Amino acid sequence: MSTWAGKWALVTGASAGIGKALAAELAAGGANLILTARRTDRLQDLARTLSATHQIRAEIFAADLAQPGAPEQIFDFTRRQALQIDLLINNAGFGAYGPFASVDQRRLLDMVQVNCTAVIHLTHLFLPAMIQRRDGYILIVASTASFQAVPYISTYAATKGFDLLFAEGLAEEVKPYGVRVCALCPGSTESEFRDVANQSRAPAANRQQETADKVARVGLRALAAGKSYVISGTRNYLGAQVQRLVPRRLVTSIAAKLFRPAQEAK
Repeated sequence: MSTWAGKWALVTGASAGIGKALAAELAAGGANLILTARRTDRLQDLARTLSATHQIRAEIFAADLAQPGAPEQIFDFTRRQALQIDLLINNAGFGAYGPFASVDQRRLLDMVQVNCTAVIHLTHLFLPAMIQRRDGYILIVASTASFQAVPYISTYAATKGFDLLFAEGLAEEVKPYGVRVCALCPGSTESEFRDVANQSRAPAANRQQETADKVARVGLRALAAGKSYVISGTRNYLGAQVQRLVPRRLVTSIAAKLFRPAQEAK
């Protein structure tokens, strides 16, 4: 992680899960941090801990990326502080489990705002300076759900498919300018994600999980190595590759059986 020693990294969704683990890995490598998420108290605790443990600088900016103006507010904060962002980590995101028609509409639209629109907005704000410097890194946290439709988390899977394709395309665009872009695709991970998504009751929720720390290391190493995407975990990698050999309808049917709510399965 010494790639970013002494540089500034901006981590969205830094208050828990993979975002918190990414911040910890970067701090251990000597990177200075701007941590953003909705929960100020958690950000303050994390910033104090990481700065004291690793002797790095850690700034916080509380923001809700479901609000369209939040990316601009984060960008303005970095400009007021005169901080050059060398690494942008678009990690913030959430899901919602259940039959599409029964999930709250506002929550679905907020999901698209956070998982897709805010990613585009933040990247568009910070990328031009990286191109001008001919140096910079962008990590976008996608998911193994990026590789297929997943009934009962249909909107979430679609947003993560968007993130993966966006990252891969952008990575090729900006390669000539010395900027690296990578999509991190974790599978089931130890975090608050399932509880927030109400997915703990899904039959597939009992699958073996990776630790957030391990996922964070995989993502950062792949980004530093210049990969345009990486799948965390051998089993997850094999699953994503094998499905390319199977008819898409069959893949979706299998996913539906794995995620179908118990009451609908009867």
